[in-house]
Amino acid sequence: MAKKTKKKKKAVKRAASKRVKRVRSHAKKHAAPKAKKSAKRSRAAEKFKKATSRTHKTLLSRGRERSKVDTLITLGRERGYITYDEILREFPTIEDNVLLLEEMYERFSAAGIDVLEGGGMLEDNSADTVLEKKKLQHRRADAGFDSVQMYLREIGQYPLLNGNQEKELAKRILIGDDEARGILARSNLRLVVSIAKKYVNRSPDLTLLDLIQEGNLGLFKAVDKFDYTKGYKFSTYATWWIRQAITRALADQSRTIRIPVHMVETIAKYKQKVRELSQHLGRDPLPEEIAAEMGIEVEKIYTIQKINQDTVSLESPVGEDDDERSTLGSFIADDTIASPDQDASRRILGEQMAEILDELSPKERKILEMRNGLTDAGICYTLEEVGREFGVTRERIRQIEAKALERIRFHERAKQLRSY
Repeated sequence: MAKKTKKKKKAVKRAASKRVKRVRSHAKKHAAPKAKKSAKRSRAAEKFKKATSRTHKTLLSRGRERSKVDTLITLGRERGYITYDEILREFPTIEDNVLLLEEMYERFSAAGIDVLEGGGMLEDNSADTVLEKKKLQHRRADAGFDSVQMYLREIGQYPLLNGNQEKELAKRILIGDDEARGILARSNLRLVVSIAKKYVNRSPDLTLLDLIQEGNLGLFKAVDKFDYTKGYKFSTYATWWIRQAITRALADQSRTIRIPVHMVETIAKYKQKVRELSQHLGRDPLPEEIAAEMGIEVEKIYTIQKINQDTVSLESPVGEDDDERSTLGSFIADDTIASPDQDASRRILGEQMAEILDELSPKERKILEMRNGLTDAGICYTLEEVGREFGVTRERIRQIEAKALERIRFHERAKQLRSY
């Protein structure tokens, strides 16, 4: 029995030692990977902290940008449009961030907000004016339809470019390759058409072809200024220049008398305040109320109202009688023509002046006539010019003139002339 017990104890010890060896070998195998994993985890944690810090800063920057964009969208929804100056006021370096610019335009488009530089918002929206503009637009549209179709067929022959082709052309443009400049411009003419279509009917004076031509000018600027090292597509960059060229043309040519861009914005603000006050007060606001709301002087309001007027043709018909229809010019007085009373007084004055001048010597009379514009030409000559006419010095002419005026001053009929 004792021997069997000893054998069992030895077997248990051997089994225990084997288990210990297996545990130790397993620990040795997995100790190094765990240490490596912990080191990797610490390095990953540091990278994560740095990335989180950068991401946090980026998110803060994007949050500020989106807040500014939301402010512009709120303003645009109230007025229906946003100006370029307002965009540049919030984002002075927007041209360096083309992705943000494109995202901004997409949000403006989704919200139904137009990006303008002015002009189109100042047009008269009365029913008669709108009807006349629509008729004019239809006539021009019918006449220019064939031309547009021909142009679209022509530009459809030029193939579109991918990113690598645009980059290669941009490199060639930097070294002065005019052929590459032409290829890049021609391949993006369809982009101009797609943008110009959004601005049709903004002005009766600019047809679709006119807008396309203005957009092409912006496209050529984009070709010259495109920097392929930024990593953006050319179409994304060119969209800004095309839109700017079209909106500037609308501002410059949509009115007979051009209004500066800063005044366009002022008039737009004035109209917005007038609408708000009209809804709040239930009546047309007074100039004083508008000035207080805008924070400017009343005289400035009067100036804005004077500038914000549409031109009217003097040939505009007045009245409904077709046989004897008068024009607006028939009712406007000509300020350059004297009235009958003024004409009669002027004739009497001339006759009395002639009687007084007859009593002077021929030389004195001619000098006074030349000096005071009493000749047929009505030109007032200088002392030097009169002196050359008579072959004497200007001082001598001054003396003769002073003497002749002195004689007229004490003439018996001088009192009658003072009444004129």
